[in-house]
Amino acid sequence: METKFIVLTGGPGAGKTAILELIKHLLSKDICVLAESAGILFDGGFPRLSNNKAMLATQKAIFSIQEQMEEAISGEKSWKYALCDRGTLDGLAYWIEDEASFYRNFNTNPKEQFQRYLAVIHLRTPTLEQGYNNSNPNRIETVQQALAIDEKIKKIWSPHASYYEIPSGIDFSEKVKKTLSIINGLVFS
Repeated sequence: METKFIVLTGGPGAGKTAILELIKHLLSKDICVLAESAGILFDGGFPRLSNNKAMLATQKAIFSIQEQMEEAISGEKSWKYALCDRGTLDGLAYWIEDEASFYRNFNTNPKEQFQRYLAVIHLRTPTLEQGYNNSNPNRIETVQQALAIDEKIKKIWSPHASYYEIPSGIDFSEKVKKTLSIINGLVFS
């Protein structure tokens, strides 16, 4: 059985963590939920520095962790589906060099990375008026920075053949319902 990967992405504060926790409780026997690589890295003590060399090293580590987690799950063959808290291309939204250098650095291309994933669900980041908050200790972005990252994420992932966008201006419970509906359609249809 080949594991099919679904990306749940979005800018900081979009609601990914809360929705993934809910999915773990509701669908844990049907779908594996992979933690966010950046959270694993930073919670594990990786330094969060802002010099260019450190920023590039951080994205390289995040990409590698994501790729290797997916590899480990696909090798296990216990799950038909895995839901990823971000995908390999999310790092491009944080990459400080040009896009071509990202693909060169990881010896890949957009097509190859898109093929890794059955679908991409993009939760849009809310504005301050819509409820953006930065209560997550790993979230250091201002609302303006978070919205800019979210736009980059849209540009990166929207060409994927199965890209789903969930708007930010809706009630969070509606965001959850829409996300679950998409996942149910992909997993149980």
